[in-house]
Amino acid sequence: MLLNPPGPPPDRAARGPLRIVLADDAVLLREGLVRLLAEDGHQVVAVVGDGPALVEAVLGHRPDVSIVDVRMPPTYTDEGLRAAITARSRLPGAPVLVLSQYVEASYAGDLLADGTGAVGYLLKNRVARVEEFLDALDRVARGATVLDPQVVAQLLAGQRRDAVLEALTPRERQLLALMAEGRSNAAIAERLVVSASTVEKHIGNVFAKLGLPPDDAHHRRVLAVLAYLRA
Repeated sequence: MLLNPPGPPPDRAARGPLRIVLADDAVLLREGLVRLLAEDGHQVVAVVGDGPALVEAVLGHRPDVSIVDVRMPPTYTDEGLRAAITARSRLPGAPVLVLSQYVEASYAGDLLADGTGAVGYLLKNRVARVEEFLDALDRVARGATVLDPQVVAQLLAGQRRDAVLEALTPRERQLLALMAEGRSNAAIAERLVVSASTVEKHIGNVFAKLGLPPDDAHHRRVLAVLAYLRA
């Protein structure tokens, strides 16, 4: 689920306390998240219920990460998402983890559009898997990109592939799908039962075929997943 620079994921003990802005108009979920985060040692510095308040809170508190519901007042469509994007445009790179009730691949694409990372898109039911949720939150705060596995599954289920992705071998497409889930090189190697050097070679081939020039590895991973989402 996690798109990271190479390396193993941190364990629970490795996570440090985070300063968090929480944006959700659903009182029960909001209070539950505040309690969950506090129990894990984090500090919720602001709790808001609409888009403009979210932008103000992010700019005012400059939190380590914000947790944002996609749908908020007044129309309950994508106000939270738009507010998160606005906040990031005014405070570039501000980490944001967006929660949604339903799979909307376009939302993930919108979040990734600036290619800078430090964003996440998860389904709300993922919160019930506490360790996965807290781990995702920590990684977003540290600059990683998180996509819910169900978003990746939907993309694999039947969306067309453009000519660039058609140039990838089946193994390379499999690897790109795992990258879209956010798996580290070590996790991909374990899943595919291959060596770390083999994974690095395949990733290099993917970058080359997608026309991504040598650059920061994390940035290229984000751009590769963007290409996958847009196909």
